[in-house]
Amino acid sequence: MEFTGQIKSISKDITTNQINIPFSSNENILPEYEKIKDCEKLRVKAIKYREKRSLDANAYLWVLLQKMAEVLRADKWSLYLQMLRTYGQFTYIVVKPRAVDGVKKQWRESEEVGEIDVNGEKAVQMLCYYGSSTYDAREMSVLIDGVVSECKELDIETISPTELREM
Repeated sequence: MEFTGQIKSISKDITTNQINIPFSSNENILPEYEKIKDCEKLRVKAIKYREKRSLDANAYLWVLLQKMAEVLRADKWSLYLQMLRTYGQFTYIVVKPRAVDGVKKQWRESEEVGEIDVNGEKAVQMLCYYGSSTYDAREMSVLIDGVVSECKELDIETISPTELREM
């Protein structure tokens, strides 16, 4: 069961250990509640809501990459990976040396930063870039803004800032 809304408050009855969380939502969650209401144990997780990236934004990213590819005589996939390295979201991970190739296959783009010592054993620190399919609206906006700036340097036509915000 997953839904969006707003927690109004949280209280706990110290006698019964019962937790009360009034929650407002525009979604009809009652059918899902009926499926789980008799479960003895549940795992409940609340996370901050973020808008997902739009399909329009994704399509626009690929249109821009195609235009760049034509001007630069490059393939758009290579440009996509370059834009991820320049404007994308990333994380650092530390792996055993024998796991480096496997990590490179799992991440959209990654690079070895260098060897380090972890508890007396050699390890490799890696910089791993997330693919844009995992981005929320804000992260996608940063990527597209970067690609738009690259396009402007190449005199490639882009949409107006207003149109981009609406997307």
